[in-house]
Amino acid sequence: MSSSSRQRREPPPVPEPLTPLIDAHTHLDACGTRTADDVAAVLDRANSAGVQAVVTIADDLDAARWAAGAAEWDPRVYAAVALHPTRADALTDDARAELERLAAHPRVVAIGETGLDLYWPGRLEGCAEPAVQREAFAWHIDLAKRSGKPLMIHNRDADDEVLDVLRAEGAPETVIFHCFSSGPAMARSCVDAGWLLSLSGTVSFKNARELREAATLIPVDQLLVETDAPFLTPHPFRGAPNEPYCLPYTVRALADVVGRAPEEIAEQTSVTAERAYGLQSCRP
Repeated sequence: MSSSSRQRREPPPVPEPLTPLIDAHTHLDACGTRTADDVAAVLDRANSAGVQAVVTIADDLDAARWAAGAAEWDPRVYAAVALHPTRADALTDDARAELERLAAHPRVVAIGETGLDLYWPGRLEGCAEPAVQREAFAWHIDLAKRSGKPLMIHNRDADDEVLDVLRAEGAPETVIFHCFSSGPAMARSCVDAGWLLSLSGTVSFKNARELREAATLIPVDQLLVETDAPFLTPHPFRGAPNEPYCLPYTVRALADVVGRAPEEIAEQTSVTAERAYGLQSCRP
């Protein structure tokens, strides 16, 4: 590996603080955290950049158990539980029972990430087929409605299909499109339905022209921000490991796109996250 490649893979420096911020979607378990001390260290770094709280997301049963436990270790951590659509084959009766149990946990604030992924079938060995994903998505929608918790959606190359399932099943009261990466037409559909759109580091990518157009259409009270760490590290650190402390980079890039002050976006997205997830206020 060249020295330039090694440099790109080094963790980004801690940005100038921007507060208050809430990371609406991250994967602490995939960031190399295992213990309560690990989680505290990640949140301490996040706090140094102004990030006051995070929602750590599950994509399989092991991650769901871990996320609920991590939310007990540190008051700055909340959890969401579900099976990722690519793992929908694992939604057995036993898995349903365990997810229902975890969904009742007071520190679990959303059902997710669930949804549809039409990119990976045929590319990823063992990926659930679309029909299986659709059935699992419908079950998670029902769980969100029964638990009274927001539904967090993973949507990859499946705009029309996701909308079709939500129409057929009836959407829960609060719907969050995590890492929204679609164009203006999908943004308008979601905004008109009253759903929340969470933007990640992809909004800073040079090839994300349609996403940047979509970002300008999102009302301030329907906008969230996230890292999706350890993935999707914002420009100019794309390819380096991501962590919640990197969220200010994304917010400042988003501010440039929509023509608003980053401090304003930080404040407003924190208010929206607190409302959507039912969190205690993280603002002074």
